[in-house]
Amino acid sequence: MKVCFSVTVSGLVQGVYFRASSQQVAIDYGLSGYARNLSDGNVELLICGEQDNVEKMLNWLKQGPPEAEVEDLRHEQVQWQDHNFFAIE
Repeated sequence: MKVCFSVTVSGLVQGVYFRASSQQVAIDYGLSGYARNLSDGNVELLICGEQDNVEKMLNWLKQGPPEAEVEDLRHEQVQWQDHNFFAIE
C-alpha cells in the first residue's frame, strides 16, 4: 500500500547534512517527496512510497545522520501526493 507522511524533525538537524542524508536514504528505499529546512531550525519532510519503506525511513529519521542530534520527530499520514523523486528544497 502506498502512503505519504508529513514529518517534522527537531534538534540539531540543520547544518549537519540532514537533508542530503535523508535524500540518499529515501532514494535507497524508493521513496519520493522532499526535505526542507524551516525557519525555526527544524526540518520538514514529505515521504511517499510503499508503507514498509516509509516505516523504515521514519525509523532512520529518529536518529538521522551521525552529526545530527534528533530531539523529537512528529509525523502524520497525509493524502497521497505524486512526486517523481525526493527533492531537497
